[in-house]
Amino acid sequence: MGKRTTTSVPSAQVNRYTQAALADNTHRSYKADLAHFRAHGGTIPTTAVKLAEYLAHFADTLAVATLQHRLIAIHRAHLEAGHTSPAMDFLVKRTMQGIRRTKGTAQRRVKALVKDDIIELVLTAEKQKPMKAARDAALILVGFAGAFRRSELVSIRKEDITALDHGIEIHIRRTKTQQEKGHTVFIPCAKSSRCPVKALEQWLKLSGIEQGPVFRAINRHDQIACGKALTPQSVALVLKETTSLAKNIEAAKSVAGHSLRAGYCTEAASVGIATHTIMEQTGHRSSTTLVKYIRPIARSKTPSLL
Repeated sequence: MGKRTTTSVPSAQVNRYTQAALADNTHRSYKADLAHFRAHGGTIPTTAVKLAEYLAHFADTLAVATLQHRLIAIHRAHLEAGHTSPAMDFLVKRTMQGIRRTKGTAQRRVKALVKDDIIELVLTAEKQKPMKAARDAALILVGFAGAFRRSELVSIRKEDITALDHGIEIHIRRTKTQQEKGHTVFIPCAKSSRCPVKALEQWLKLSGIEQGPVFRAINRHDQIACGKALTPQSVALVLKETTSLAKNIEAAKSVAGHSLRAGYCTEAASVGIATHTIMEQTGHRSSTTLVKYIRPIARSKTPSLL
C-alpha cells in the first residue's frame, strides 16, 4: 500500500474540526467497526485480498448492512491515515456485490407503533411506580407526536422547549440530517386524555427538572438516578418492556426505538396528511426515504393522530 505524500501535517485545530464533522454516534460506530476488524487479524493498512477474505468470512453471520458499514469504516481509516484504500479495489467490490446478491439487503422492518398501540402502551406505563410511569408516558407520547429518532428524543433539553398557546416547540440541536442548525418540531395539544404536551408537563413537574436533559434514568426506588440523559438504546428498552407488559414477550421482539417514528409516519399518511407536511415534522429530506417508514395498517375506528 502506497502512502500518500504530503508536505505538511494537519494542525490539531484542523483535526478537531474534521472530527466534529461527524456525529458522536458515527464516531463510536466506526470505532467499533475497526475494533472488530482488528480483533480478527485486520490491520490498517491492509490488502484487498485480506479485506475481501474478512468480508467473505463474516458474510454468513453478519447482516449485509453491517458489513457495508464496516467496509466504510475501514475505507475511511485508510484515507485518514494517508493510505490507498483497498475498499476501492475490484476484488473487494465484486466480493461485496456477490454477498449482497447472495444474502440480500432487506433490512428488518420494526413494527410501527400507531395510535391504538400508543394508547395501549401509555395505559400500561401508567400502572408503574409514579415517577417511572410519568417518564415513560411522556417518552412514548412525545416520541410519537414529534416523530423523533431515538437519539433525538433523549437529546431533548428543558431549555430547548418553548410553550405556545396550542402546544410546544422542541428544538433538537443536532439531528442525523441537520448537523449544524438542528431541527425544530411543533407538537400540538391533543383533545384526547393522552396528550403529549400534558404528559410532558406532568413529567417535568413531578421530576422537578428545570434544565438539562428531560429524559433521565430512574432507579429501582423510583428516583431519578442522575442528571445525565438516557441513552438511545434505553428508548428501545422502554418500548420493549412496556410492549411485553401490554401484550407479550413475542410482540416486544418486533419493537425498537424506531417504532415511534415509523408509527407517526404510518399514522400521518393513513389520515391523509400531505407528504411534504410529514417531512417537515420528521426532518426527512427525501420522500423516498419517508415511504420506507410507512406500513400498511388495518383500521377499526375513525383515524386521527392522537
